Amino acid sequence: MPVADLLARHADAWRRATRHPFLDAVRDGTLPPAAFDTWLVQDAHFLTDLLRFQARLLARAPRPAQAVLASGCVALVGELDWFTRIAATRGLDLDAPQLPATIAYGDLLYRLDAADVGTALTALWTVERTYLDAWSAALPGAEQYRAYVEHWTLPGFASYVAGLEAAADRVAVDAAGPEEDTVFLEVVAAETAFWQTAMDA
Repeated sequence: MPVADLLARHADAWRRATRHPFLDAVRDGTLPPAAFDTWLVQDAHFLTDLLRFQARLLARAPRPAQAVLASGCVALVGELDWFTRIAATRGLDLDAPQLPATIAYGDLLYRLDAADVGTALTALWTVERTYLDAWSAALPGAEQYRAYVEHWTLPGFASYVAGLEAAADRVAVDAAGPEEDTVFLEVVAAETAFWQTAMDA
């Protein structure tokens, strides 16, 4: 089954993750800056966990999937550098504690180290496809958030997500795992909770 079929199979869960009120508020400008700052700090924590997960996945992935995973690791290092610059500009403390949704999402990534490669690749694709579609839904973004929305919807990111999809589909053909639906739903639930944590903080 192509991983993109999961979007239609679980349309309601997908909609909750990619059309969250947090994103609506970014688009219309009603999101308080403090909530956005909370989200930025938590996302920096998450990206650190994601880089670790992706590096471990790269080490055990089949050869055809390694190039896209390696490029993603390099991009994550660059993204963390970007977050450091943004934090300095906005006066954010990137060492602030992780919130419960961030901890839970990191735990999910850690547990995926024990999953078969196809399931782990499906999870990674789900993470990145959710991020792309969610921020695309926030376009063009209110003035105070527009540069951020543009940053997270660049064409190169869309190409990377497409590359992950192709890698996940190829591994699924060679070594399909039974957990793709389960892990897809776990990831989109974690994404939904992650948006919400900034609004509740």
